Amino acid sequence: MKIYIFLILCVLFWSGNFVIGRFVREDITAFEMVFFRWSFTLLLISPILIISYKKILKSLKEDYKILLLLSLLGIGLFNTLVYTGLKLTTATNALIINSTVPIIVLILSYYILKQNINKKQIFGIFLSSFGVIYLILKGNILDIFTLKFNIGDLWIILSSLTWALYSVFIKFKPKNLSDIELFSLLVTLGFLMILPFYLYQGYGIEYEINLLKNNYLIFIYISLFTSILSYYFWHQGISEIGASKTAQFAHLMPFFGAILAFVFLGEILQMYHIIGGIFISFGIYLSLLKKKVNL
Repeated sequence: MKIYIFLILCVLFWSGNFVIGRFVREDITAFEMVFFRWSFTLLLISPILIISYKKILKSLKEDYKILLLLSLLGIGLFNTLVYTGLKLTTATNALIINSTVPIIVLILSYYILKQNINKKQIFGIFLSSFGVIYLILKGNILDIFTLKFNIGDLWIILSSLTWALYSVFIKFKPKNLSDIELFSLLVTLGFLMILPFYLYQGYGIEYEINLLKNNYLIFIYISLFTSILSYYFWHQGISEIGASKTAQFAHLMPFFGAILAFVFLGEILQMYHIIGGIFISFGIYLSLLKKKVNL
């Protein structure tokens, strides 16, 4: 039960990240968001790096290939693609596209990890996917044919594929590192990958200092909650229940987005929110049931 609570909190924090990314799209570039996010994160996890540096260095020497791949997918690329996409597309399109992550993870797990796909999982993913679309389209399913897509959607598609690959390949992580040690190492490697691209943008020091002063609460949130805690919870989920089942929880994002809009923006919860949430929750529930349940 504890792991399910962790995953629910993980997705709740990520929902806030999508809301923030869309909210600040005019004021903060994607590279600035990513750079300051991981700068703050690196600062917060620095004690772990100091305490476990010998263990981390040993693991880096022995497993540098998978570590570089994971840091590229999960740290360097994923968030950069998300923030770039959110500047160019609507939140509706982004959330619908993001709902494909569980399906992509299921397919990749089948081909890469050789995990079996049963009818219960497929039906559960179908129900929760339908719930996502129903909620986002406010109950008007046929409106999906009138949606307009743009270049920003391509970035979101790439981010979804990147995160799905990360969620599958994390299975091959070094066994001698704890989840927090692994995360600390990945953040360090990912930050070093991001740094040259950030410096290449030529941002002025004074401007960046003012940006930091005006938005430090945002950076603290996305560093502490959507980075450290969410990544830790996600890794715990993959370790305990597998990538396919863990990925199903991503379908809660639009539902939590509606709740956050209700709490912080004063938007009204409608019946389609409730109906969509029921489909999503029941779909996730089915995908987590034991095999003795037949569909």
